[in-house]
Amino acid sequence: MPSLSVLLDSFFYRPDEDVGLLQELVAGTDETVEPIPEEPPEEYLAFRLEEEHYAVPIREVREIVKVPPLTEVPRAAANLLGVMYLRGEVLPVYDVKVKLRLTDKAQLVAGPDAPEPPRRARIIVVQAEDGLAGLWVDSVSEVVRLRPSMLEVAPPGVGGGERDCVVGLGRRNQQLFILLDIWQALA
Repeated sequence: MPSLSVLLDSFFYRPDEDVGLLQELVAGTDETVEPIPEEPPEEYLAFRLEEEHYAVPIREVREIVKVPPLTEVPRAAANLLGVMYLRGEVLPVYDVKVKLRLTDKAQLVAGPDAPEPPRRARIIVVQAEDGLAGLWVDSVSEVVRLRPSMLEVAPPGVGGGERDCVVGLGRRNQQLFILLDIWQALA
């Protein structure tokens, strides 16, 4: 039986070999192929409203807090649940379910007649144009990393009008996230 080096000798290039045909074969393939740019993912905070998954860019979120006691504000906008005190600041807390038409009117969560908030409910604190604001959500689920190729523009009929805060959809495997513009949601 021949040695291993003799068997492998036919696989390696030797300087004395004639490779003319091989050079002709690859002559037209010297083009440089542009590498596909890496898509950096963006992080979104995913939360639930009425059993649907929503998400906002995490760069817009300052913090997430458990629901503290809220103080009701008489004659306030329909989506304003009340105000809360957070580390020396008073900030409004909004319910986007009204804006998204997931409910007809904001739930009663402030004042003496308000029931205890659900255990999983949270307030997402964001920096609004005129200070901090809170967004009441049913639960916070996770931080989702979505690449631009995983995002879709909101389909016709979903954005605009009362629902202009829906800016797109994000897909991760079989999970669909409705992407919100937080500033439009609080307007």
